[in-house]
Amino acid sequence: GFIFQVTSFQGVAVRSLSTSSPHDHPEHGRLVYKGNLAKTVLGVKFFSYSTSIFNLFMMPYIMLKSGIGVESLLVQAAFYGLIGVFTFVTPVTLHILTKGYVIRLYYKDEVDTYTAITYNAILAEKATVFHQKDVKIPDITKMFTTFYAKTKSMLVNPTLFPNPQDYNHLMGYDKSSFFKFEELEE
Repeated sequence: GFIFQVTSFQGVAVRSLSTSSPHDHPEHGRLVYKGNLAKTVLGVKFFSYSTSIFNLFMMPYIMLKSGIGVESLLVQAAFYGLIGVFTFVTPVTLHILTKGYVIRLYYKDEVDTYTAITYNAILAEKATVFHQKDVKIPDITKMFTTFYAKTKSMLVNPTLFPNPQDYNHLMGYDKSSFFKFEELEE
């Protein structure tokens, strides 16, 4: 039945996660950052996706059993609307909020490039390569953005950098004379 398929899919997903290779990717450079919420983000997204799939499969069954299909069009529309919100809006919102969450960040000294690993919409790891000069810091503090790499928003936790110097270099703080006092007073 359907329930069995979901649990076996979950088993496969969990197995593939635990058997994935360690985070050594010499082609990306050295690992300078590791996000501590990576497993949480993946878990929440996976749970959201699996409930959405479950809802889609269960909807016709519920309609049939409850006789809601026979009821007025208004009741049907309200029911579909409610299920629709949970089925589609939640995963989309979750993806928008977490797509910039950096799981791992690598740095190549010799070329001054970073490789940020994030999760894409289908929960696969995605690598984004950018130069330090592509890093833009938002003017106002944004909730799910620490910096922009070219146009992509990225979210990192500064306290999780084992070497604070790596964070300073990423953000370009080591180049500029930090903040000018005139700017602070304005």
